[in-house]
Amino acid sequence: MKTLLLIDGSSYLYRAFHAMPDLRSPQGEPTGAIYGMVNMLARLEKEVQFDYSACIFDAKGKTFRDALYPEYKANRPSMPAELAAQIETVHEVVRASGWPLLMVEGVEADDVIGTLARQAEAAGLQVIISTGDKDMAQLVSPAVSLVNTMTNENLDEAGVKEKFGVPPSLIIDYLTLIGDKVDNVPGVDKCGPKTAVKWLEQYGSLAAVIDNAANVGGKVGENLRAVLDWLPRGRELITIKCDVELYHELPQGMDSLRHGSKQYAQLAVLFAQCGFRTFLREVNDKLGGAVAAKPVPAQAPLHVSGSLFGDDLDTVSALAAGIEPQLAPPPAVERRYETILTQAQLDAWLHKLATAGVVSVDTETTSLDPMQARIVGLSFAVQAGEAAYLPLAHCGPDAPEQLDFDAVLAQLKPWLEDASRPKLGQNLKYDRHVLANHGITLRGVVDDTLLASYVIESHERHGMDDLARRHLGETTVTYEEICGKGAKQIGFVEVAVDVAANYAAEDADITLRLAQHFAPQLDGALGSVYRDMELPVAEVLFAMERTGVLIDRDKLAAQSHQLGSEMLQLEQQAYEQAGQPFNLNSPKQLQEILFGKLGIPTKGVRKTPSGGFSTDEEVLEKLALDHPLPKLILQYRGLAKLKSTYTDKLPTLINPQTGRVHTTYAQAVAITGRLASSEPNLQNIPVRTAEGRRVREAFIAEPGFVIVSADYSQIELRIMAHLSADEGMLAAFASGEDIHKATAAEVFATPLAEVSSEQRRAAKAINFGLIYGMGKYGLASQLGITNDAAQLYIDSYFRKYPGVADYMQRTREQAAEQGYVETVFGRRLYLPDIRAGNQARRAGAERAAINAPMQGTAADLIKLAMIAVQGWLLQDSLRSRLIMQVHDELVLEVAQDELDLVRTRLPQLMAGVAALKVPLLAEVGVGDSWEAAH
Repeated sequence: MKTLLLIDGSSYLYRAFHAMPDLRSPQGEPTGAIYGMVNMLARLEKEVQFDYSACIFDAKGKTFRDALYPEYKANRPSMPAELAAQIETVHEVVRASGWPLLMVEGVEADDVIGTLARQAEAAGLQVIISTGDKDMAQLVSPAVSLVNTMTNENLDEAGVKEKFGVPPSLIIDYLTLIGDKVDNVPGVDKCGPKTAVKWLEQYGSLAAVIDNAANVGGKVGENLRAVLDWLPRGRELITIKCDVELYHELPQGMDSLRHGSKQYAQLAVLFAQCGFRTFLREVNDKLGGAVAAKPVPAQAPLHVSGSLFGDDLDTVSALAAGIEPQLAPPPAVERRYETILTQAQLDAWLHKLATAGVVSVDTETTSLDPMQARIVGLSFAVQAGEAAYLPLAHCGPDAPEQLDFDAVLAQLKPWLEDASRPKLGQNLKYDRHVLANHGITLRGVVDDTLLASYVIESHERHGMDDLARRHLGETTVTYEEICGKGAKQIGFVEVAVDVAANYAAEDADITLRLAQHFAPQLDGALGSVYRDMELPVAEVLFAMERTGVLIDRDKLAAQSHQLGSEMLQLEQQAYEQAGQPFNLNSPKQLQEILFGKLGIPTKGVRKTPSGGFSTDEEVLEKLALDHPLPKLILQYRGLAKLKSTYTDKLPTLINPQTGRVHTTYAQAVAITGRLASSEPNLQNIPVRTAEGRRVREAFIAEPGFVIVSADYSQIELRIMAHLSADEGMLAAFASGEDIHKATAAEVFATPLAEVSSEQRRAAKAINFGLIYGMGKYGLASQLGITNDAAQLYIDSYFRKYPGVADYMQRTREQAAEQGYVETVFGRRLYLPDIRAGNQARRAGAERAAINAPMQGTAADLIKLAMIAVQGWLLQDSLRSRLIMQVHDELVLEVAQDELDLVRTRLPQLMAGVAALKVPLLAEVGVGDSWEAAH
């Protein structure tokens, strides 16, 4: 049989980019991804026998999946600018190397690969797909197999079953259940691979799982029922399209994919431009020396800890010969790692810690839960390459004798708590908790590489492995490599000490080297954001997390009971509307009721992959405008989500030792600088419904204390006034005018004193909508007016505040010129799509450019407020404490006898953290619960 080789070019392009060090051409342009792709193609030609081939890349622009689900891939970082700069050359090299190259607009590379695979299979060809993408497993058949040259993995039908637990025919269902975080396709919460396999083995398919959802018990069963309306759309997103029209791309059918001959002259020019001496020498041999390489002086060997295909000496040598010396990656660092097993070794390292200029510290633990984690060992690095691991609690079968746990911590405690001994680490807030669990207060933190990376490049990933690869050209040992994955994963206490030592010491070493790498970049405004904002707010967040918040378990139980009763009532009302009982959580049954029995028109209603009609939230909201049953279903689902996510779940998160709930705040997540919280997510507790607001009634103070809430008033509009310097807006805020009434007076040509509440509501929508980039269509939809009327409102607004329009235009131009915008305090907010060729992506980036400085400045202000308030509470030895930060709000648990002082001083501190062109205003509320304080 003849063979077709299909290369997932987009997948390999990213992997090559991240696997290679920061290689540069003689002109200083990035070339690492190009070099990696050349190596990959050469290896495929050498190791795989094939008759036809194609290298497939994603085309620019949106695909049908973006129309199906606008949030598709929304959390995926934008393509790094240094990778984007290499794509055109990669395409030229691929074509010049003889590989047919395909890109089809409106679909992804996966869809083109799937279509070619099925067409080739029907024509009697064997198909090999070269990829690292797990989604491709759905294409495997007797004629189609996968190969991953980076891991030497080959998957046929049996291989897919062994790796995933299900055959290729169920891969789509399997992936739909577990979801795809990379592509932002939600699955069933808490449904991992093991659960998905169990369900599919029990019921046979996703459709059967959905039909039997009512029979699935436990919390994960509740989670399944909560997303029944979503799963068909998730399946559609994950399904590879295998019927892409390829006539224009393949005018001669399979003959269009015959492997071509190499264009050596063109390759010579490309390799010379890139500075690839070894490749160029090989090409020149074919051409008889027709193209000369730029002379390159002698140089030291290039250090590459992990090349594209592993630690292959031939590859590393070839790589070293092909790079311009003045632009080579950082030099090799000799590693001197030690495992501390004796008191003499510990004494020697205690001396090193005491005399080092700065020490990198890391803990290895029993858990990712910061409040529960216990120490397994600690690692230290005192200079690049010199690190040690101190094992304390390893209990594997071959674990050596380790130093006494309590005695060692007693010896380390004075140094760890000494503020005069500088320390650094990666995400040290977590390590602070771990040490605090053992009665140790970490002091003297001067650097945190997670936060440094976040300030320098907020749009990138900030995990240590990513940072090492991106900035040091190092491929580090990962946790999964030493502990395994999934059900077979072991705890760190079970890892062999020698393996753990190399992993842990490397973490400390790499972190120290990253800190040294970032130091020169943290000057000026960025340095101030890092040192005066992010580092100190990390200490405040640690204290808040440690304190936690008190939850009224009984009140939540009562709310759960009430929600359950209301759900039963809605269920009965739905039965009456439907004329029969049915499972409200079953999309299939709901579809039959709505579009079958009730005969609701299906015009404009999306279809599901199985050919039925969707009953997701978006569809039901439209139908609810004219029909009562969809409205009842939406109400039922809202209560069900509230019950499962909050009133049922919050009590399970109460820490048994403290009796309080301890959320985790993440700093390095949102590009704008806003904090995120998890377990529980305090940012998303609903407040727009009475039922949602009741949840906040369960957030209470302990006896002798009350809850105090302080919220910045109209903060983003005040920031807009400052940034735009619009005279009308500045005057309104300076005089204490109601900005929404002032806007309403202008837009509706009404005297200020006669503005109605409805007009003020509309003006509020205009004020906030325009700074978020809302156009006339969005405003018309929100206010229920015509597009023409909405445009008139917008025109009136900009007549009232012309400085705002000028600011928006200036900001768009500035963003396009420099690729980022800044907050008032100098935080940089990068916009990778601001120069995108795709108009929709560019327009989205322009809207973000206008809003990001306001959101970012608001985030900066609340962080400065947290630092100021916490500093005051500690300095005056008050018993009151910060317990939550949500959006523009600070929540405190305040001692009754300190209430008057806090009520007076708190808004003053918040208003005084910055001097803007308009006054800052914080409004304070007091109550026995969080809800009562509003």
